[in-house]
Amino acid sequence: MTRQMHLAAHFPGVNSTTIWTDPRSGSQIDFASFEHLARTAERGRFDFFFLAEGLRLREHKGRIHDLDVVGRPESITVLSALAAVTEHLGLAATVNATFNEPYELARRLASLDHLSGGRAAWNVVTSFDAFTGENFRRGGYLDRADRYTRAAEFVATARELWDSWAAEGTSRPFSHQGQHFAISGQFTLPRPPQGHPVVIQAGDSGEGREFAASSADVVFTRHGGLEAGRAFYADVKGRLAKYGRKPEDLKIMPGVTFVLGDSDAEAQEKAAEIRRSQVSPQNAIVALEQIWGRDLSAYDPDGPLPDIDPDPGSTLVQGRVKVGDPFAVAARWRALSEAKGLSIRQTVIETTARQSFIGTPGSVAARLDEFIRADAADGFILVPHLTPGGLDDFVDHVVPLLQERGVFRSEYSGPTLRSHLGLRTPVRKDGSP
Repeated sequence: MTRQMHLAAHFPGVNSTTIWTDPRSGSQIDFASFEHLARTAERGRFDFFFLAEGLRLREHKGRIHDLDVVGRPESITVLSALAAVTEHLGLAATVNATFNEPYELARRLASLDHLSGGRAAWNVVTSFDAFTGENFRRGGYLDRADRYTRAAEFVATARELWDSWAAEGTSRPFSHQGQHFAISGQFTLPRPPQGHPVVIQAGDSGEGREFAASSADVVFTRHGGLEAGRAFYADVKGRLAKYGRKPEDLKIMPGVTFVLGDSDAEAQEKAAEIRRSQVSPQNAIVALEQIWGRDLSAYDPDGPLPDIDPDPGSTLVQGRVKVGDPFAVAARWRALSEAKGLSIRQTVIETTARQSFIGTPGSVAARLDEFIRADAADGFILVPHLTPGGLDDFVDHVVPLLQERGVFRSEYSGPTLRSHLGLRTPVRKDGSP
C-alpha cells in the first residue's frame, strides 16, 4: 500500500516568516483570519490546524519588538471558536507545560475535544526563562534541566485525569503523587472522544527526542532537508521500542514553507523576493544582534559583518530562544560571508532560510512525495508567509496532484484527529477502551 502523507497548517505570524508589509497580509488577531486559514486547510483535507503560543511579547533593546507579531490570542479559545465553523479539521493548541497546571489544562483540552467531536491536540512546550516567568506567580524558578521532567510528568498526569472516568461513564477519584505534582480529587468531564487528545512535541535536544519517543503522538521538527530529515526520522523512530511503541505510533512532521510558480525558474525568483522581504535591512540587523548580543544599529546591513565578538551574557533580546554557542555561530557566519563575499543582510538571508519546497505544483508534489518515500518524514506542517491567504494556492494546485498520486486523502476517513493520523485510541492502564 502506498504510504499516505499527513498535512497540517501552521497559522503564520511568528518570527520573520510572515511578511507583514505585503498588502495582502491581514490581521493576526481578527477571527476572520483564523477562520479563513482553517477553512482552507479543511477544504484541502488537512489533518490539523496548528496555533503557536506566546506568553509574553518579545523585547529588543528594552522595547516591544515591533517587527514581531504584537498581540496573540490564547490558543484554546480561538480553536474552540473554530470548532463551530469546521467539521473534520484537527485543532492543535500550543500550551506551555511550565506555566500551567495539569488539572486545569486537562479540563480545557478535554472540553475542546468534546466540543469538536474528537479533534483536539496539544503541542507541549516548556520554558525556563525568568523573563516569561515574570508574568506568573512562580517566576523563573524552573531550572533548564527540569523542564522536560516536569513536561513528561505533566503529560502523564493529564492522561491519568482523562482516564479517571470509568468506561461506563461514571466519575472515579484520582490521585497523583510525583516530583512536580501532588493532586487528588475527581475530574469534571467524561473521557474525551479520542481517549486522549493528540500530543505534539517539538524539542530537538537529546532530552526532547527522548520525551517525544516516550510521550508524543506527533513531532513538529525543524529538520526539513532530506538527509537531515532521514537522520532525525531514524533516530527518533529508533527510540520507540524501549517504550513499547511501534514506528506508526509517532508521526514526524517537519515545518516547511513553499513557493509555487508556473515554472521552476519563476518559483525560484519569487522565493528570492520573499526572502528579501522577510529579511528587510532592519530585520537583518535585529537577527545579527540576536547572535552578537550587542547594539549593532550603527552597522550598514549592506556592509560586512562586525569584527567584534558576541557578548554571551547579554539581555539585549528578551523572550527568544537563546543561541547555544554565539561564538561558534558568529564564526560560521563570518566564514560564509568571507567565502561568498556576502553582506550582513545577504548572510542573514542565506543562514536563516527555512527549508522550502520551491517549484511548479507538479515538482513540489513530487518532492514532498520523495521525502515520504525516503523515510525523511510522515508528513509536513506548512508555514505560509502570508496571513491568512497564504495556503490557498497550495490547496488549489498541489493537493489535487498529491491526490492523483494516491498519496493523500480525497476525503476524511473518520471523525477524529486520531483517525486522520492513523493513531490508535489509547487504552486505560486496566486495559479498558
